[in-house]
Amino acid sequence: MSSEAKMTGDLFEVDKRLALKPIVDFNNYLRAAFIDGPCRCGRCVASQGDETGYQYPHTFNFAGRVANRRFASTAGSDVLLALKKAWLSYTKGELPASGNLELDTVKEFVEPELHKVLVPLFVTCGLVQDVDGQLQLQAQVAA
Repeated sequence: MSSEAKMTGDLFEVDKRLALKPIVDFNNYLRAAFIDGPCRCGRCVASQGDETGYQYPHTFNFAGRVANRRFASTAGSDVLLALKKAWLSYTKGELPASGNLELDTVKEFVEPELHKVLVPLFVTCGLVQDVDGQLQLQAQVAA
């Protein structure tokens, strides 16, 4: 095979790490983290959807799709555990316990249509804090 053919073939080769179970599981987890429609928790129902004063939003608009986070299955500790497994599988290294989250690395193993849910999920579950545009991992993630 010529070197040109090898280079062309490399362009279309899929990263085999993306088929690993922790990566597939993490993408499925992200897909199920939000459900359609505005939040219907007791607090949102009582306020008729007015989220003024909430520390984090309950209802999100993802490019015209209104959705709300599934609180019961997206606690910070659950998100952290799923991310750690996927991170280790993809990078072969441990996810740092604190410091800036390498979001670009996370996006490498997350399906492109799910990129839009990463930051809202990570921030609202307490996994990261946005500090001057940098997502900093929190050493103590809320359960």
